[in-house]
Amino acid sequence: MDQMRLAFNGVIRSVRYSRFPLQPTENGERHLEVKLSEDGTEEFTDVEAEGSPSFRPAPQNYSRCSIAFLLLGTLLILIVGYLVGYISHSKPKVELLNCSPVTQAPVAQPAEVEMDFKNISQLLARKMTREAFQKTLGDFENPGCSAGSDKDMSLANSIFDEFKKLEMDPWTDIHDVQLPIPDSQNPNKVQFGSEDFSLTGYLAYSATDRVQGKLVYGNYGRKEDLDIVNKNKVELKGCVLLVRAGKISFAEQVANAADRGASAVLIYPDEADYNYVADTVLYGHVHLGSGDPYTPGFPSFNHTQFPPTRSSGLPKIPAQTITRSVAVKLLQKIGGPEPDETSGFKGGFKQVSYRLGGVENITVEVNNKLVNKEIHNVFGVIKGFDDPDRYIVLGAQRDAWGSGYARATVGTSVLVQLAKAFREMVENDGFRPKRSLVFASWSAGEYGSVGATEWLEGYMASIDKKVFTYISLDGVVMGKGGFMASASPLLYSLLETTMKEVNSPVGAGTVYNMAGETMWEANVMRPMTIDDPAYPFLAFSGIPSVSFHFIKPNSEVYTYYGTQLDTMDQLNYETNNQTNEITAIAAQFAGQMALHLVHDHLLSLDVNRYSKTLTKAVAGVYKHIRLLSQDLSPSWLNRARGSFQRAASNLYNDIANTNLDDKEACRILNNRIMMVEHSLLSPYVSPVKVPFRHLLFGRGSHTLASIAETTDVDELHTQLALATWNLQGCANAMVGNIWDLDEEI
Repeated sequence: MDQMRLAFNGVIRSVRYSRFPLQPTENGERHLEVKLSEDGTEEFTDVEAEGSPSFRPAPQNYSRCSIAFLLLGTLLILIVGYLVGYISHSKPKVELLNCSPVTQAPVAQPAEVEMDFKNISQLLARKMTREAFQKTLGDFENPGCSAGSDKDMSLANSIFDEFKKLEMDPWTDIHDVQLPIPDSQNPNKVQFGSEDFSLTGYLAYSATDRVQGKLVYGNYGRKEDLDIVNKNKVELKGCVLLVRAGKISFAEQVANAADRGASAVLIYPDEADYNYVADTVLYGHVHLGSGDPYTPGFPSFNHTQFPPTRSSGLPKIPAQTITRSVAVKLLQKIGGPEPDETSGFKGGFKQVSYRLGGVENITVEVNNKLVNKEIHNVFGVIKGFDDPDRYIVLGAQRDAWGSGYARATVGTSVLVQLAKAFREMVENDGFRPKRSLVFASWSAGEYGSVGATEWLEGYMASIDKKVFTYISLDGVVMGKGGFMASASPLLYSLLETTMKEVNSPVGAGTVYNMAGETMWEANVMRPMTIDDPAYPFLAFSGIPSVSFHFIKPNSEVYTYYGTQLDTMDQLNYETNNQTNEITAIAAQFAGQMALHLVHDHLLSLDVNRYSKTLTKAVAGVYKHIRLLSQDLSPSWLNRARGSFQRAASNLYNDIANTNLDDKEACRILNNRIMMVEHSLLSPYVSPVKVPFRHLLFGRGSHTLASIAETTDVDELHTQLALATWNLQGCANAMVGNIWDLDEEI
């Protein structure tokens, strides 16, 4: 190496010339020659030129040995440089590989792309424990939390703070609504004979008036009950109708009475239906609808924006609840004929004969007053990773008359605990829901789902295109040993699947085993009634909805709603002191349905389950028309039903032939499924006058159930045509592309 360095220096230190030295020419001309001296200075020599100047560099005299060492040195330098460069550049790559599992693991883990459903389900079940609910139920127990009160606002703020702590981007939906309350200075009264009764309970949205009429007993106030009264020659027009609570809602009882010309209604809890102490007070509402009845069809954001208007579901007659002790005194002196033993009119009071009355006068005075209240709906969201603009809503009311433990505390606890569990699964366990979950705490639920309906009205134009399922958490625990549910047929298959996946609260097996397995649908499913908190979502907004209840066997209702007896002790009695355990199972049941809806590629909405419901409804119309008129044919309606079934079949053929891992293709299929429920809302009626527009589950002359009872042939002809095109429009929406529409109708 030293020898090479010496040779190289020897070459460099020899006499050097500039890049352009002038050499002597053949003609002897002089030129300037520039030499670079050893010390770096320039020497100029004037040379006689003998010809033209030449610009060729002077040859340098290198030995062959020196040239060889020079080449070897250059090559060695290049090799050393390459090795240094390779080593220096390879180190960062090694460090990056070592760091990547730490810095990128939360994104790159396979579990974050697609977590196995069974693992997610087990993870959720482990979070739904009795210990967790023992604490949560205690945190949210809030007796006397009436809508718009300070307690209601305080609880709303607590839920908002909980959602904020969970980083669920909470927000509040505020409405100004009119709520009726008793007038403490002028209480409601009943006068019968020489006795005056001052009443504590009340029915919200009753007409205010003082009326007098003959007292008549009408059993449960159903249409068939009032027919029996008429058959016994007891006049209903102008009477004060006394009915016992149960079977149908307070609002339906008052509406039926008003249709028969009654002047007022009194409602009491009979011993045969309600195991109350004698002076237990009943609360409720009699609006045959939902939401604020003074802003029907539009949201109560600010009353000053809207002209004075009223819901068509507001009663025009006074209605009032009375206690058992007052009812006994009235029935003992009512007089009139006795109903037939087979009529079912006899209740549980052994000291009375349940005569039909129509003899003695009674006076009813209702003095409730309207007050403006600000109510807050509170929301939190866990956003989906594939389709965040598609979401399910899980909701629970938090207000209650009285203690409201089963009515509000349990549902609110389940809502918050599920929000915590899902958030933890996303944050810590790698769960990535495809679609979003919205958690909603409603106010003014006791007045007829006021808070929830106002939210639906506020976003009517778009909400059905985004919300594809509503799961009600109200009343999920009412007892032990039984199970019942109400839902859109689209959710029947999901309910059945979930029942098979969730353990029974009694003994071994699942909820499906507890419900009777092969007879599960007959044993479990109930029609969704107007007082079900899920009803406005289904019948008003066209959103597939479900409510479910763990309850005592052979029971249909929780009889302590709307009373001061809806307490923790009472619910513990109904569940054999297993409220915490059953609440955990109810939460798991709701969470399991939610998991399917936000995790599966395809929406868990089974269009085929509508076929049975449609066929039954159309058959009812067929039977009625054949008996009523020979000039009218329901065949077009049946063809529309056929179009619906063919569209459903084609949809499932498309599903079978589609790669569901293709997100865009899957989204297109899901959009078609989402159109079904909303397309069953009649486009031919006004949501202001007829809010529940659903062809099958709504209320009004447009429904198939109403058409099957209409006796006016002209009206029947019109409604039949509109219903036919309503159903055909639903079939067309399910098809998707306009060029694929079924033209057979």
